[in-house]
Amino acid sequence: MGLIKAIKGAAGGVLEDQWREYFYCDALESDVLVTKGHRRTKGRAANNKGDENIISNGSVIAVNEGQCMIIVDQGKVVEICAEAGEFTYDASTEPSIFYGKLGDNIVNSFKTFGKRITFAGDTAKDQRVYFFNTKEIMGNKYGTASPVPFRVVDNNIGLDIDIAIRCNGEYSYHITDPILFYTHVCGNVTEDYERREIDSQLKTELMTALQPAFAKISAMGVRYSEVPAHTMELADALNDVLSEKWAQLRGIEIVSFGVNSMKASEEDEKMIKDLQKSAVLRNPNMAAATLVGAQAEAMKAAASNTSTGPMMAFAGMNMATQAGGMNAQQLFQMGAAQQAAPTQQAAPAQAAPAQTAAASQAGNSWTCSCGAVNTGRFCVECGAKKTEENGWTCSCGTINKGKFCSNCGAKKPAGVPLYKCDKCGWEPEDPKNPPKFCPECGDPFDDNDIH
Repeated sequence: MGLIKAIKGAAGGVLEDQWREYFYCDALESDVLVTKGHRRTKGRAANNKGDENIISNGSVIAVNEGQCMIIVDQGKVVEICAEAGEFTYDASTEPSIFYGKLGDNIVNSFKTFGKRITFAGDTAKDQRVYFFNTKEIMGNKYGTASPVPFRVVDNNIGLDIDIAIRCNGEYSYHITDPILFYTHVCGNVTEDYERREIDSQLKTELMTALQPAFAKISAMGVRYSEVPAHTMELADALNDVLSEKWAQLRGIEIVSFGVNSMKASEEDEKMIKDLQKSAVLRNPNMAAATLVGAQAEAMKAAASNTSTGPMMAFAGMNMATQAGGMNAQQLFQMGAAQQAAPTQQAAPAQAAPAQTAAASQAGNSWTCSCGAVNTGRFCVECGAKKTEENGWTCSCGTINKGKFCSNCGAKKPAGVPLYKCDKCGWEPEDPKNPPKFCPECGDPFDDNDIH
């Protein structure tokens, strides 16, 4: 009887599983991350007795936008499709006479029938379709149960301290790798896998990663009060910290990170404000303005003093002023000196090149016969060539080049030879007493060099 029942069950199961199935999944709710696909059996469908976990060859699976489909055969992922549209499963190990070559499918069906008999009519196979929600999963709330450290860096005043802050808000994530999520998180669920099953773990890991993410944000020079305006940078920092656990292990990434509020303790806020105020007073002008304001308020209070009288109040102010300390005038003078110091340092530096250029021009300048002052070899007005300064010295002290003195008109002394190198044209400072050799070309001075 058992064998007959097994044969009957195997034959009936093979015939019932010949029909091609159609799998379809409606839009997944935001709370559902994974759901098991079911074949459509409503309406006129006649295949109501086939095995639930058998997918016949040639079955069709419809994939919607925002979904990803995987097929699991005997516990192993064999197919994946993340593109919206119709997917035909043509690699199934369960044959169908309605898809492919009829002769081959009949032979394979008899083989399946024989295999099922050995398992007492059971399929001995498990094939499933799973749909993953790849849309952005929003509305995940978070909040710091206890204050978390935040590094405050202000390069303007040289501030670098750690404070404690509290924050709360919402974040969103999405599934980027369904195979990793199936392998390490949900597994072969029978119906739905909802986000509440993983929310607690994700929130705990997020709070742990928030501190190093804040450290990256503060290193960028972002103050804690400005963090709500830098949520994109914070989301990137969290993904960097959580990439190993979330992206590489579970196939999840943070999409956005929202901050409702971020507040430091009153003690820390007061400390930062005091330090900033003290840093401002390092400027003598600001310190002087503050002192003037304080003195004005003190004078108002003294004038309105009714207990001791204004005279005694002002006398106390004068005593306090004479006791020592800086007055406003001294501070204003210090501020003016600081502002003038860079200008004074820059002025000599700017004047030095101008003076050097002027001296250079003055030393190399010469006056042409037309009256123009020049620095080059030719006159800029008439084009005359620069006259050489070397020549003979008159008894009146004037250096001349011609035969007569340009100052007193005296004639050039006779018999006084003037030397000029006939090879390179070099003239000695004293043409009457040349060196033995020309310093430019090495030619000895002789009678050929007299001109």
